[in-house]
Amino acid sequence: MPIPTNLITGFLGSGKTTAINRLLTHRPDGERWSIFVNEYGMVTVDEMLIDSESPEVSVQELGGGCLCCTVAFAFDAVFSQFIRRSKPDRLFLEPSGAGHPAALIDKLRDENFRRAIDLRATICLVDPEDWSKPQWRDSEVFHDQVQMADVVAINFTDKRDPELTQQCREWIESFDPPKMLIVETDHGRIDPAWLDIQNTVVRPPKFGEAHSHNHSHAAGHVDAGGLTSIEVPPMLGKPKRIENEGDGQWACGWIFSVDEVFDRDQLLDLLGYLQPVVRLKGVFRCQDDWWVINRSKNETSFSTTAYRRDSRLEVITDRATSGWDEVEQLLLKCK
Repeated sequence: MPIPTNLITGFLGSGKTTAINRLLTHRPDGERWSIFVNEYGMVTVDEMLIDSESPEVSVQELGGGCLCCTVAFAFDAVFSQFIRRSKPDRLFLEPSGAGHPAALIDKLRDENFRRAIDLRATICLVDPEDWSKPQWRDSEVFHDQVQMADVVAINFTDKRDPELTQQCREWIESFDPPKMLIVETDHGRIDPAWLDIQNTVVRPPKFGEAHSHNHSHAAGHVDAGGLTSIEVPPMLGKPKRIENEGDGQWACGWIFSVDEVFDRDQLLDLLGYLQPVVRLKGVFRCQDDWWVINRSKNETSFSTTAYRRDSRLEVITDRATSGWDEVEQLLLKCK
């Protein structure tokens, strides 16, 4: 029996992970759900942000670039192995917020996966604030994330100007083929009924090659398993660091020794106000516990986590910066 499968897409910070966590609260008892996450940055953090404490929820992360280009060669093997291992009753894929979904949709429909995958509604979350910025609204990747979606959920409507939300909605309504559903929501609320909405159609991308030829990742760090050289345990006081950039975004990630112990208040003061930041995700060992910090634009949250392997951070910006050395030194001072 093919596995009911949904893509949850959207730009960086649009609320995809929050939406998946909310969907997990609706998981029927006894059902096994699996989530496959693609991280744009080279240091993987998203897996720690998904509430997967239940043994019936499995999470697999493939970092080091986007499924549509940089790590496409690793996808088939890693994804197939994940399906065989987790044996899900329902499957979610969360592509990178910087990625183009068309190539992934094509792959899930090709002969390698169509017998195993029942691809249902693709749901795209959109932040009206992103739409209001020409550099994002005019981005071909942003455009095609909406183009390829069956359902578009306009998120953060509790925090955005109603007129802006309405203008964003009118833009989405102009797409052809039209959406099966356009909804306004907040806090990533997705109705589980949208997952199985009927009469989805094949949607051709307008800019199918927009992403893959416009990406530049650090060379020599990704192997066939999607792992990176920075997974070698770092030394105390000498974090592993790697940068990548493409399609108008720049990312820098660090992995710190498990023996580093950070001051939580100093850390949150630094990371809560660091600029410029489009997306920031991290997990840190502090004196009292291990903490996850999750920042989208200027909104920051933190919570405890069961993760214990190392401290790590990924920062994504929308402009080039020469300040990564300074950030690293400030991080090391938060102890």
